[in-house]
Amino acid sequence: MAGAKNHDYHILPPDIWPFIGAISALVMTTGGVLHMHKLPNGNAVLLLGFLGVIVTFFSWFGKIIKEAHAGDHTPVVQLHQRYGMILFIASEVMFFVGWFWAFFDFSLFPSKVNTDVIGGVWPPKAIEAVMNAFDLPLLNTLILLCSGTTLTWAHHALIHGDRDGLKKGLWATILLGMLFSAIQAFEYAHAPFAFGQNTYGSSFYMATGFHGFHVIVGTIFLIVCLIRAYKGHFTPRQHFGFEAAAWYWHFVDVVWLFLFVAIYVWGNWGAHIE
Repeated sequence: MAGAKNHDYHILPPDIWPFIGAISALVMTTGGVLHMHKLPNGNAVLLLGFLGVIVTFFSWFGKIIKEAHAGDHTPVVQLHQRYGMILFIASEVMFFVGWFWAFFDFSLFPSKVNTDVIGGVWPPKAIEAVMNAFDLPLLNTLILLCSGTTLTWAHHALIHGDRDGLKKGLWATILLGMLFSAIQAFEYAHAPFAFGQNTYGSSFYMATGFHGFHVIVGTIFLIVCLIRAYKGHFTPRQHFGFEAAAWYWHFVDVVWLFLFVAIYVWGNWGAHIE
């Protein structure tokens, strides 16, 4: 029969949302540049682009969920979705490699840059005190490790058809993620050094701050999964949306362990601790 589907792939029909998303992203970045240069209407352009991106997220992802319920996500399609998520996480790994590279370059060769400020030592002589790695950072490490176990609990509950366990595990993970963000905000507010003073402050806040941003994104990801769980979405055999969120969260956990060891412990070794 002409036009009959005889394959396991999902051929997407033409859609306007990729175009709207691209335009919104362009408007948002343009607004960001206008805002940073304090030019007229920068905030308005930035807000307009941001709202466009959010609307695109809801509309585009909503269509993906409908496609899954319609049976379009065959095993082959799900496999390719997993490949896509793996490549996305790989790109995020390289993103953090850049921040680690900068931190290690600054710390291992402190005499290379601005000797008057750095003083040939690390942390720089301008840094009077650093954060105690075994205070709030250690607490946040334990919180993230616990969140990984609660998310694994939710995943196993889903696989075994335990909807109640799925919801409880997601609730616990989301609350732990929010607690992590709150503690990090408190830590930043009481930090003994500021952003941009020297290479230490810049590399510290960029690496840990972007990780904090990823925790917030991951928490939103899990909140969406929790809402979908209450709506009856996900089955033991088909739950890629949840699986992608779990992969992302575990990636965030692992990155924090490297940050804790490299920046908080090793990077502060021998410095005065406040």
